[in-house]
Amino acid sequence: MPTFWKETSSTDSIVFFTGLGVIIVVLVLVNVFKSRLPQGTGTGTGSLGGGPRRFSGIALHRLAASAGLNRDQTKMLEYVLRSDNVVDPGRSLASFTLLDRHFKRAYRTIERTANTEEELQERLSLLFSTRNTLESSQGTPGLASTRKIAENTPAVISIGRDSYPARVISAKGDDLVVENPKNALGSPIRLLRGGKITLSFFTKSSKGFSFESRILGASESGEGPVLHLVHSAQIKRLSQRRFRRRQAVVPANFFFVRVEESGWRKEKKLVVDKRRLSGNITDISIGGCSIKTNVSVPSGTRLKIEFMHGDNMNIVILGQVLRTNRSGISTVMHVKFLKVPRRSLNAINALVYEYDDT
Repeated sequence: MPTFWKETSSTDSIVFFTGLGVIIVVLVLVNVFKSRLPQGTGTGTGSLGGGPRRFSGIALHRLAASAGLNRDQTKMLEYVLRSDNVVDPGRSLASFTLLDRHFKRAYRTIERTANTEEELQERLSLLFSTRNTLESSQGTPGLASTRKIAENTPAVISIGRDSYPARVISAKGDDLVVENPKNALGSPIRLLRGGKITLSFFTKSSKGFSFESRILGASESGEGPVLHLVHSAQIKRLSQRRFRRRQAVVPANFFFVRVEESGWRKEKKLVVDKRRLSGNITDISIGGCSIKTNVSVPSGTRLKIEFMHGDNMNIVILGQVLRTNRSGISTVMHVKFLKVPRRSLNAINALVYEYDDT
């Protein structure tokens, strides 16, 4: 009788199942290894494994919560990062430079895609409220020495009761080189060697510092007349500003505003004086500004402030003078904003963050 089948030995079965098990183990290990390959930590979509790294919504929401963002702001932040192909939210949130790059691109996208003016202003308002919340939540490292001050940093030199705008030219040498302040006629002020001064400045992220120094001398340079100051390692942090502030020179008009009572109920209303006064805004944030003028204005005065920005946009603000100080023959008013229309507020934010390139 012919044999149509042959019984498999137990040894052959063991070999077969052992080989199959080895193959399965190898495949599992390969998949685990691939999943743990580094994917890169920057922005963009490239990865070492050859495929794009996935955006982590969980990580984003955790970071947003720690920064104090509400639900709408978190959605806006996710829109900002996703639209710029960010794959590592943590890295972007830790960098002023990266964060502003992402928000600037989102700002331009919103301007381009908004269907109505109302939608545009609403989306920009949420964009800037998100950016300002992130700004106030980010920590600020201190400066250990004036040698760390960046070139062309705007500064204010205080000598006695007078203050003058200036600029840090260089901090790399044996002494600190700053722009020689000028008087009202535009001539360099002559300062004595050995004299004491106080210099205040703000970093690009609007964090303020000040220090005291002595004048080593004056000279001419390619940047014009300069002062040479002694470097210092005793740098003090100025009080934390709530909002980012930008140095600027913007012509502005302002009008006195008074409160009047009318009717038998003595209802109060604001009345704007017809006399128009002028000055220059020297720094601005969404919370207030400084205005340099030749007019003497007492503290507590309410002002209607107007200035042009961008494509002939007229920005109108109601403010109140907190304090004033002399700067040569001029007066610098430090103004707190009381009422800013949403459109003007968005324009000021774009100016402060330099998103609109104007």
